Amino acid sequence: MIKELIVVEGKCDTVAVKRAVDADTIETGGSAVDRKVIAKIALAMERRGVIILTDPDHAGERIRKIVSAKVPGCKHAFIPEKDATRKGDIGVENASPEAIRQALMHVHTADEAAPPQIGLDSLMASGMLVHPRAAERRMELGNLLGIGYCNGKQLFKRLAMFRITPEEFAEAVKQIDQGGSNA
Repeated sequence: MIKELIVVEGKCDTVAVKRAVDADTIETGGSAVDRKVIAKIALAMERRGVIILTDPDHAGERIRKIVSAKVPGCKHAFIPEKDATRKGDIGVENASPEAIRQALMHVHTADEAAPPQIGLDSLMASGMLVHPRAAERRMELGNLLGIGYCNGKQLFKRLAMFRITPEEFAEAVKQIDQGGSNA
């Protein structure tokens, strides 16, 4: 059994998580996370810890940001968009049990105060910013590093927040450049 409670968006996500692992969940009920849900998540954080596993879309990112801001110290798990999409619908509920297990095996703990180890110059040089394929490359990078997709500004923050080392970053960029990301 996974010790931490897993924050998901809805009932179908809970069903998918429980198909994959033995765990308890807290459902946000969508992107309008109310104070009662935040209070539950805060209590779970105190008692058992929390892993946020939301959909790899705009609404999921919004929920992740709200929960992280209100309940510091949460862990984060990310399912790549390609693994959470079925018939054009994106969500945890569409992910296979194996994709969910993989996401939960590669959990990151956010450190909001971590100084950046990878500068904007490195992001530019690696084609993550101001590049014809920058968005696609960021998607591949996020999948390889297990930090999810984000825009350039958010990528800079996430790399610091999840303490991605320059070596990890360079290895992932090398895989992308060699066409080996499978994203």
